[in-house]
Amino acid sequence: MHIVWALLLLTLESAPGCSCLPTNGNSIQNTVDSLIYIAQTTLVHIKELRTNLPVATHIEVRTPSIDGLTSISRDLGLLTIELQNLFTELLSQIQADVSSLEGLVRYFAQTMGCPIQARPRGTATVHLFPDSQISMTLMKVQCYLDTLLLHKDKLKVC
Repeated sequence: MHIVWALLLLTLESAPGCSCLPTNGNSIQNTVDSLIYIAQTTLVHIKELRTNLPVATHIEVRTPSIDGLTSISRDLGLLTIELQNLFTELLSQIQADVSSLEGLVRYFAQTMGCPIQARPRGTATVHLFPDSQISMTLMKVQCYLDTLLLHKDKLKVC
């Protein structure tokens, strides 16, 4: 029985143009698709959470430019720190989502041979108006992920 499986595997590997087995291109696209899925899921979580928060006045947020995996990794690391500084039970899912996204981007960048900086470090800060800070941080994350999805082609370059 083992011989049959070995012969089948050998046949598949040697077949010209066979797309049955994953290739580097498929692996890259699968990872990019996973990153996009996590970003979209996080946006859904943010929108659900924002419906339960008090309505904040219009907050304008500028997002950094998205140049490639190196800058995305850095920016997601900074957002993760900001979410950790605001740690409340309300933000635990968003914090987990952004942290997972940052970890996957970092790993993907390393496998692509991109230069990666050390994870940013942050210190706990005291916020005088925690509700406003939560709204502003959620808006930052939402705007960044919206921008990331608009520039998802940058997930394939360093």
